[in-house]
Amino acid sequence: MSGRTHAGACPERTCVGCRERAAKTDLLRTVAIGDACVPDPRGTLPGRGAYVHPALVCLDQAVRRRAFTRALRAPGALDTKALRQYVEQTTVAAQATVADQATP
Repeated sequence: MSGRTHAGACPERTCVGCRERAAKTDLLRTVAIGDACVPDPRGTLPGRGAYVHPALVCLDQAVRRRAFTRALRAPGALDTKALRQYVEQTTVAAQATVADQATP
């Protein structure tokens, strides 16, 4: 035996908000389109991407530290309203799903 495992490697990315490494599938990819930072949940939009946990805590940290501007190499400040709206919607949807599963 060679000692190799047959488990596939899972790509990891770093959250620009909390700076923790996580599986790429657990993070939300964002891209800069014009002067706005928009979510790219499918990961198919062209351009440079930055990854963040889909949680308001990480999003707020990234905005406060101007991490999106640096990570996406944008010339000026980016508008994050669309990104915040997407994260809020997914958070509410996830909480509703958990609540539905908890009730018998």
